[in-house]
Amino acid sequence: MAYPNDNRNIDQDPNASERKKDHIDLAFKSIVSPSEIDTRFYYEPMLSGHPKDSNHIESQFDGKLLKAPLWVSSMTGGTAKAKTINENLAKACGEYKLGMGLGSCRQLLFSDEYLKDFQVRKWTHQQPLYANLGIAQIETLVNDKKLHLIIELIDKLDADGLIIHVNPMQEWLQPEGDRYYQSPVETIEKVLHSIDIKIIVKEVGQGFGPESLEALLRLPLIAVDFGASGGTNFALLEILRSSSPMFVENFKPLVQLGHSAQEMVEIANKINTKLAAQRQCRQLIISGGIADFLDGYFLTEKSEIPAIYAQASGFLKYAMDSYEVLQQYVTAQINGLSLSKAFLKIKY
Repeated sequence: MAYPNDNRNIDQDPNASERKKDHIDLAFKSIVSPSEIDTRFYYEPMLSGHPKDSNHIESQFDGKLLKAPLWVSSMTGGTAKAKTINENLAKACGEYKLGMGLGSCRQLLFSDEYLKDFQVRKWTHQQPLYANLGIAQIETLVNDKKLHLIIELIDKLDADGLIIHVNPMQEWLQPEGDRYYQSPVETIEKVLHSIDIKIIVKEVGQGFGPESLEALLRLPLIAVDFGASGGTNFALLEILRSSSPMFVENFKPLVQLGHSAQEMVEIANKINTKLAAQRQCRQLIISGGIADFLDGYFLTEKSEIPAIYAQASGFLKYAMDSYEVLQQYVTAQINGLSLSKAFLKIKY
């Protein structure tokens, strides 16, 4: 983050008159009520200068440098806009040195029709890039003894590893949905024992309760991605696809269940204390309802397990436009995170 007036002369302020006029005109519109104050932080204006760069917010993910603790969550593929969206997101990850999860790669298991939508390694460069399959597909591959297809998928995409998304509510509510015949943790354990790949496990909008989260933290995973309640809820999305009012009325209560990202951080901290050296999962990706850099900063600082945070809808909104618009958004997020790190301390 550069100073806007690095070469300023203290005796010259050509914008003073116009600025003072703005101050007068906007004073009454600039009042922040007590109810609008973000009470998660102590604001400490005395302890830092304005950051000149973002080096102080650098993070690590699986041994790779991230210039900010920020992950681009899995989104899309196989649609008319998918190629542009994925390319824009991948370019941003390469330019700003972030991590990226691809959308569901299920269709690539048996066809290369949409392969180009997902082949984005040339833009991400060496940044973390993960393929993505649902637990239902993984269970089928385990049962059919076709786990080699996962290795082939990762090779096709030149990915670092695989995200396994766990989505029982979505699958149940989806008219075309799959069914699980064993617990997801059993399936994941079989994969870990059968093939040597890096794995991230994520939910898709309702998060993990304490027993599920503990089971995952005991496994040798690269990360658990919360997919907490508060962001896009794919179970609700499936209900909204239904044309049956009775179906919507009966099953909508299910989508109101789940765990927020903040609750999950608190749960994970307790589990971390309980497990100590028995925790094998290396890291958390805090996602689900992360609206901006303040949410991300607060939750990653609060986590006792090394953590980065993820956004999906924010990136998606701007990735559908020109790359220049996405650049502006990412720059704003990184600059905001840098300012937060310099001047805010979280209240424990």
